[in-house]
Amino acid sequence: MSDRAPEEHKPGIDLAVPAALFDDPALERGWRARIRSARMTLPASALDDPSRSVYASNGSGTYEVYVWDRSRAEHRQVTDRPKGTVEAAISADGEHVWWFADTDGDEFGHWMRESFSAGEGAAEPALAEIPDGYPSGICVGLTTAVVGIINDDDGFGIWAGKPGEDARRIYAHEDGMLDCLSRDETLVAFRHAEHGDSRNPGIRVLSPDGTSVAEQRDEGKPLNPLGWAPTAGDQRLLVQHERNGRPELLLWDVGTGTQTPLEIELPGELSGSWYPDGRALLIVQNHAGRGQLHRYELASGALEKLPTTPGCISAAQARPDGSVEYGWSSAAHPSAIRRCDGQDDERLLDAGDAVGPSSVPVEDVWIDGPGGRIHTFISRPENLADGPQPTVFYLHGGPHMADEDRYDAMRAAWIDAGFVVVNLNYRGSSGYGQAWRDAIIGRPGLTELEDLAAVQDWCDARGISDRPRSLVVGFSWGGYLSLLAVGTQPERWAAGIAGVPIADYVTAYEDEAPPFKAMDRALFGGAPEDLPQRYADSSPITYSQQVEAPVLVLAGANDPRCPIRQIDNYLRVLEARGQRPHVCRDDAGHGPTVNETVEKFTAAGIAFAQSHVLSGG
Repeated sequence: MSDRAPEEHKPGIDLAVPAALFDDPALERGWRARIRSARMTLPASALDDPSRSVYASNGSGTYEVYVWDRSRAEHRQVTDRPKGTVEAAISADGEHVWWFADTDGDEFGHWMRESFSAGEGAAEPALAEIPDGYPSGICVGLTTAVVGIINDDDGFGIWAGKPGEDARRIYAHEDGMLDCLSRDETLVAFRHAEHGDSRNPGIRVLSPDGTSVAEQRDEGKPLNPLGWAPTAGDQRLLVQHERNGRPELLLWDVGTGTQTPLEIELPGELSGSWYPDGRALLIVQNHAGRGQLHRYELASGALEKLPTTPGCISAAQARPDGSVEYGWSSAAHPSAIRRCDGQDDERLLDAGDAVGPSSVPVEDVWIDGPGGRIHTFISRPENLADGPQPTVFYLHGGPHMADEDRYDAMRAAWIDAGFVVVNLNYRGSSGYGQAWRDAIIGRPGLTELEDLAAVQDWCDARGISDRPRSLVVGFSWGGYLSLLAVGTQPERWAAGIAGVPIADYVTAYEDEAPPFKAMDRALFGGAPEDLPQRYADSSPITYSQQVEAPVLVLAGANDPRCPIRQIDNYLRVLEARGQRPHVCRDDAGHGPTVNETVEKFTAAGIAFAQSHVLSGG
């Protein structure tokens, strides 16, 4: 992180958001109610006491950590911090909750722990002698806790010890991710990039004292440990691999060294976890932006499709009684935790009483692009008039994420405001195989914009959109692409809105957290000093002289991924050439965890679009 003091002058015109966007009762029932609707992560349960679970929810208006005592049907809020808390874990015996304490949403801090039961002691540092850093995995057993931490001084480190006592570092390298601790707490599996390729990590297995036990790496392809077999002494590790060009599964018996690929004939990308008895796997299939669950019997290879509601599955886990809980939503319906038992599928619970209003479903189209067919979702307002409409081309982050058939309060807000919304899974997106995901390596940003141009041309040709009323909008990597688009494709865009973006790539690299520097080196093939022209070609600030459309930047002052200094550099360059960029700042981190910040950013974007696109101001 940079230690430079912030400049006194904050470039850009602060955007004044019309009060009507907050006060209009119709809007209050629509976009604002969706943002405030309660959402929660899939509850994670204690291994030895599955009646005790922990999750994060925004039910209070800020994402905080909660515990759920299923035996008493009681939920309790554990944390209450101004910028929220999202990282949490539960000990194997269910006696303690662990949560990550950062500073003002900057993701830099340390782990705390406290009793699962209310009123039984205040939170305390979970493991002593661990330096502050960015969280990179956690496993809490009965007698051993293992955490991954990344900081500027030490890079990635794995620390192990008894909860509440001093810990010792058992591994150190520049980059990595802790994944899982075996059931008997004798083996630790983690991803590493000692070979210099963080996009395609290998797996190493250690004992908790740091002794190396086993190693596995596929040249040029990633390996991801998903979990140890759930019975003590069983040294089988479920691994996700891409040997056939897409994520699939294998079992690695670390004790014997045997690898058994699982021949599961399902389209799309596969992930999975263990059923508690160790006899079957819960398979999560992601295909064309939607999810499906299956039970896979290890002895027979039988595959059973489970009854799940159509939509997007964010996470899933099997319970001791054989039922499955999963996080779910669709573009038209708010998120919920659902339960299926092999026969029926039902809503298990919502986080609180605030369930947001529905939105419109998405329409799937596949559009020919320069690198292959681009899976695109189109969302149209109800009672739409004939002819081309004002259109938001809404770009996802990542870059290795994907737009899916999931509930998105911001997308729904644009639809409520009268815009058609187009989401595209450009090259670089996950969910469409390794070749599609890796196609941006060496030329990030510019490759994705070629796909964006093809999708826009398709929409224009079919009378869906027209250039004078087309906006490019995105957050994180999508915000970066939005700024790059208004600079490299100025003839295409009436306006651009960039949320928490990369704007000046070289300065961003200097200031960003270590994990993101490693990702940049993998995307570009090296650091900026090694490949200055490549970074310049993909940096929005390079094309600032070509920006013609009005620009709005939504910025977080405590963002460790897309730091504020490089955003201010970009805004100053636009100011210097007479451009009047607008900015909406908040003291948030990269991913706002406070509903008020999301409301502020959403209202600012819609107000900006209404002023500069719909009214021509």
